[in-house]
Amino acid sequence: MSNTTPFATVADIERLVRPLTQAEQTRAGELLPVVSDVLRQEAMNRGYNLDEMLADGTLLDNAIIGVTVDITMRALLTSTTDEPMTQFSQAAMGYSVSGSFLSPGGGLFIKDSELKRLGIKRQQLKTIEWYSV
Repeated sequence: MSNTTPFATVADIERLVRPLTQAEQTRAGELLPVVSDVLRQEAMNRGYNLDEMLADGTLLDNAIIGVTVDITMRALLTSTTDEPMTQFSQAAMGYSVSGSFLSPGGGLFIKDSELKRLGIKRQQLKTIEWYSV
């Protein structure tokens, strides 16, 4: 059975970002194991094991804590009652409305840059053989 310990704690979030309300603390406590397991799955999909990387020093503790906190805070800041808009504009007589969603599909959103910080998504060089010899 794999390790299911969260990579970060509610105390890490409060230390790195800001103090949380009681409701946010409860929600963060529920989100942290999910975020950690999603990161583990993303790593496994690419042939990496985050727990082993932490154990052998390939990945630093603070790197995984920072990424876990970032993802968890993004999920906490996503509105659960209103439309999670990051940008919104509207006009009057021309009937124009536009906006950008924080997380269009809802749920967790992991950025490519966060996976790159963990070393599980790297740039690849691929070539195509145009001529056969």
